[in-house]
Amino acid sequence: MLLIKLFRVHHWVKNFFVFVPLFFAGHIFDFNRYSDLILTFLSFSLVASSIYVFNDLADIQADQLHPKKKLRPIASGKISKTSAWILGSASLLCGFGLAYLLNTSFQVLLFAYLVINASYSLGLKHFSIVDIFMVASGFLIRIYAGGVVSDVAVSHWLAIMVMLLSLFLALAKRRDDIVLSSTTGELRKSVRHYNLEFINSCLSIFSGVIIVAYLLYTVSPEVIERFNTDWLFLTALFVIAGIMRYLQITFVEQNSGSPTSILLQDKFIIGTLIGWVISFYIIIYLK
Repeated sequence: MLLIKLFRVHHWVKNFFVFVPLFFAGHIFDFNRYSDLILTFLSFSLVASSIYVFNDLADIQADQLHPKKKLRPIASGKISKTSAWILGSASLLCGFGLAYLLNTSFQVLLFAYLVINASYSLGLKHFSIVDIFMVASGFLIRIYAGGVVSDVAVSHWLAIMVMLLSLFLALAKRRDDIVLSSTTGELRKSVRHYNLEFINSCLSIFSGVIIVAYLLYTVSPEVIERFNTDWLFLTALFVIAGIMRYLQITFVEQNSGSPTSILLQDKFIIGTLIGWVISFYIIIYLK
């Protein structure tokens, strides 16, 4: 159980983004591509877990002052620093070991992901706005990794929407840190150049841009021609409902700390995701 918490296995759900290009390309039933994508998912998960471990080691003092993060295995002292270094290093080596079985392009992307996240942990997370884009870049790398492994081209539309959505979620996370700081009295370096007014304005902007971008994607001539349907815009209903619910969680319930936890626990958002997948599937695959 401690290892699961240390490696933050529940965050592995983010790495399912490597399957996204296959879904949007209409090749979801091309099972011959799945073996490599599963290795890609595992490789990303192990490397991401090693980064979480090293980040917790670097942030141990700040985490001990955080009402939630103080319960993490390293901050709470349940796992020693030496053990954490060994486990983190083993996870990193295993992740790149799996990447070695795949193509060179994926190895380059995985290394870029490691460098960006290491730079983030070592200090760039304290630079406002830059930190948000660094977090968002991880999701972009995931979809491009899924594309090169499955031999599927990643469209500009997909890259734009993933970037916007990841920026939106990263901002919501920063907002939660600011709200928590009012309780603890300790303002973390990563949020010292943010305030609620700025974050709220950015969230409002990004939520609108995401919806518009998705609507433009669904009615673009390129997408209509590729999928041979002009009904894809109907799936936007679930996108709009999901974003509205996330804003409600953020502004009304003041609980935007972990996008992954919300994704796994909030029934409304789970329902919109299932509805979106089913409607997308029906429109594309059963037309």
